[in-house]
Amino acid sequence: MRDTRGETEHRPTGGIGLKSVNDSAAERPALQLPPVKHVFVTGGVVSSLGKGLTAASLGNLLTARGIRVVMQKLDPYLNVDPGTMNPFQHGEVFVTYDGAETDLDIGHYERFLDVNLSQSANVTTGQVYSEVIARERRGEFLGDTVQVIPHITDEIKRRMRLQATEEPRPDVIITEIGGTIGDIESQPFIESARQLRHELGRDSVFFVHVSLVPFMGASGEQKTKPTQHSVQALRQAGIQPDALVLRSDRPVTDSNKRKIALMCDVPERAVVNTVDLPSIYDIPSALRDQGLDEYLIEQLRLEGDEFEWSGWERLLKAVHEPKHDVTVALVGKYIDLPDAYLSVTEALRAGGFAHTTRVQVRWVPSDECETPEGAARLLSDVDAVCVPGGFGIRGIEGKLGALRFARTNEIPTLGLCLGLQCMVIEAARNLAGIDDASSTEFDPETPSPVIATMAEQVDVLRGGDLGGTMRLGLYPATLAEGSVVADAYGTTEVTERHRHRYEVNNAYREQIADTGLVFSGTSPDGTLVEFAELPRDAHPYYVATQAHPELASRPNRAHPLFAGLIGAALERQRLQRLVEVDDVEASPVGDAPVADQVVVEGADAAGAPVVADEFPGGRE
Repeated sequence: MRDTRGETEHRPTGGIGLKSVNDSAAERPALQLPPVKHVFVTGGVVSSLGKGLTAASLGNLLTARGIRVVMQKLDPYLNVDPGTMNPFQHGEVFVTYDGAETDLDIGHYERFLDVNLSQSANVTTGQVYSEVIARERRGEFLGDTVQVIPHITDEIKRRMRLQATEEPRPDVIITEIGGTIGDIESQPFIESARQLRHELGRDSVFFVHVSLVPFMGASGEQKTKPTQHSVQALRQAGIQPDALVLRSDRPVTDSNKRKIALMCDVPERAVVNTVDLPSIYDIPSALRDQGLDEYLIEQLRLEGDEFEWSGWERLLKAVHEPKHDVTVALVGKYIDLPDAYLSVTEALRAGGFAHTTRVQVRWVPSDECETPEGAARLLSDVDAVCVPGGFGIRGIEGKLGALRFARTNEIPTLGLCLGLQCMVIEAARNLAGIDDASSTEFDPETPSPVIATMAEQVDVLRGGDLGGTMRLGLYPATLAEGSVVADAYGTTEVTERHRHRYEVNNAYREQIADTGLVFSGTSPDGTLVEFAELPRDAHPYYVATQAHPELASRPNRAHPLFAGLIGAALERQRLQRLVEVDDVEASPVGDAPVADQVVVEGADAAGAPVVADEFPGGRE
């Protein structure tokens, strides 16, 4: 079931003043909320067990039965949202259609359920405390002593149930509680979940606990004690889990499952095992094969339709039976933590699934593409290039070098957000002759600011409040008839999610466009550049957008720009094979075919690289 919510509208938001989350007491939804079931997913022993993927997989299975599911992540950190957090610590920031900066798990939820979740899908301790303290300052507690119980827990419970008021009304809310059982930070969330079960009844709330069953190499044994102790800690907090998902690197033996069921007081049929799998999209199958979804439906007394999973089965066939392979270079500055580009890599893979193609992502440090020879060494044998978003000056010259190499060697290329800005800067320097072209983000005093601060962001930056103040959420764009992007989308009117402060400077648009770079999509009023490209007769696929289309990609419905990139990569492979065949046929018997020569701008006639100081991109 596809949720089209948020695809045609935009709701501007900002900071902790998110209206539907932080309304004043007088404006809050009435307490008589519609009936809805709750599933809570907790984790124990260690972090990074895959609670989010487990929760998303359960949602996928319920959705396949016609049950309307929404999802939520409770994050125990004190940040209001992850928008200002270091990508190396937190990973990517996933932006919802209504402009909230959220945890990357929200992206998993949207991809597995094929829904558009709202800002209420991510709750942080920072949001909760900010709201309670703000209400105290307004005198709304009428002199009460404000405490964790009941004031903090009441606010958490309100947010746990907030999605029940959204349209279309959900049947089930699946909530992942971040952190590990026993952490101090997550205790208020655990207590709130306990209270919610007490208030709604045991047939309305279901607890799934994800735990690790490690294998000890020295003794050759799987150990159940960590899971027993984890469940013990959960029970001490007042929660008896209804089901256990055991994570392991090899199958948990039946005897160990029975032992865990006995010691943790959970029915044997509710103890399931998910081993490390080839693809994250296999997890729903693993849970379904062990009957966890059926057990959950029985316990919550849900009514569903016949199980309909043909779309997901086609996806799994594309995942496991690819007909082609392509290599895509992802040129970024945060590649030491792949989660910083999670939605991008999943969108690339989805583009591959659409063509029954396996996408191998090559992680390329942008710093190493700064020189022509560095770019040639890392990119000459790839089938496509993707330049994703980012912030700050580090690695920018390398992104410019990578784009120049991809442009001159006709390698299919897709730029996202900062990738579009770098594409414009590269064209300004190397095609328009604006040697000192730059962005005010990197050089506030640049004499040629081809990328500049958006007018609406000038006062924001001057005020110094960076959290939740960018251009966020869904915005419309109008595409040029017959352009590469219009043909990819199949329409000239599109909407995409955004997260940026800077834009193409209109004072340079005409000069840059005269070089051949086409600004093929703008805001409806024509004032903001949203898409740029080279025409087909100049390059097979050289496209960029100021938006973040990766956030709207689905594994079983690839985003058009990513599907287009992979399609262009396959066409490049086909043409290269034709060239190789022609070379072999044209070569005298006994002669080896002549290898294609890679063009490196900044090289002399013999192909030797010039000194780095002569590279027009310059150094950082």
